[in-house]
Amino acid sequence: MDLTTSYLGLTLANPFVPSASPLSKSVDTAKELEDAGASAIIMYSLFEEAITAESEMMARFLHHQETGFAEADGFIPNWHDFSTGLDQYLDGVRRLKEGLGIPVIASLNGVTPGGWVEHAKELEQAGADALELNVYYIAADINQSGTEVEARYLDVLRSLKEQINLPINMKLSPTFSSIGHMVHQLANAGASGVSLFNRFYQPDINIDSLRLQPSLHPSTSAEALLAMRWIAILYGRNGGLSLGATGGIHTPEDAIKLLLAGADVVHLCSALLKHGAGRLTQIHKHLMTWMQEHGFESISDVRGRMSALSIPNPAEFARANYVNILDSYSFSPGVRR
Repeated sequence: MDLTTSYLGLTLANPFVPSASPLSKSVDTAKELEDAGASAIIMYSLFEEAITAESEMMARFLHHQETGFAEADGFIPNWHDFSTGLDQYLDGVRRLKEGLGIPVIASLNGVTPGGWVEHAKELEQAGADALELNVYYIAADINQSGTEVEARYLDVLRSLKEQINLPINMKLSPTFSSIGHMVHQLANAGASGVSLFNRFYQPDINIDSLRLQPSLHPSTSAEALLAMRWIAILYGRNGGLSLGATGGIHTPEDAIKLLLAGADVVHLCSALLKHGAGRLTQIHKHLMTWMQEHGFESISDVRGRMSALSIPNPAEFARANYVNILDSYSFSPGVRR
């Protein structure tokens, strides 16, 4: 049975790719994922804010120490004597490439086309096979138009394309007013793929302290339906980009639905953090059993079988499903007579 798929120009043994998470910080853990069936791995994210803050701290404690004491200049340590977060990340890329036999995709998380994109070349030189760009941006400025928000993503992509020759995957949020149009703009700007969708972790309010507090809730299978809808809509009309499904993929059924919609790969995160590498093996085996039962011989036979281009009524992926669900709703006994 042929599970081979193509993603970002890379030929992968199967469509299962662990997404950015702490699991990639250890070569041993990453090796467990490879042994469990991962066909590639996305490294944990390198954050723009972390690079910027570290650079500012180093400048403050090294380059400004000679102020008023010129004679001390020769005693100031050299910047290159210190190991930075970027150095550690680059070393992580090298170690994963040495220890694994599958592609390693680096991950950058940022919001501006600033100096941090210059480090993308170093990621390429360290051996990364591709780069995922996670532009985690909340458009909180009410004076900023949707066009300006889109331009931010496109500017960051173009800046990266000037630095590297690696394929670039854009991890998108579901909040664009026209996702399909945005995907085509990214294709024209040089992206190799898109992942749908990024999860925005929402802040919470502590009603006792009257303060904001961080809130982390693992994804659920229901969240994968949003990606399923848009991948099904984009399949065959995605400007030639690879389609990755991310967020809410916990069970074999979740993965199969995304592949039927048209995904080239499915990204796993919360399920692996909760259940370990063994969950990936379960999903892998279940997919093969399901394909055999339904007479599918390859992933290409499965992919897009339930996309908007393939089903009798494509409107079911748009407003028709919404109307049908509301019309079919019935009250619980005793609620309304």
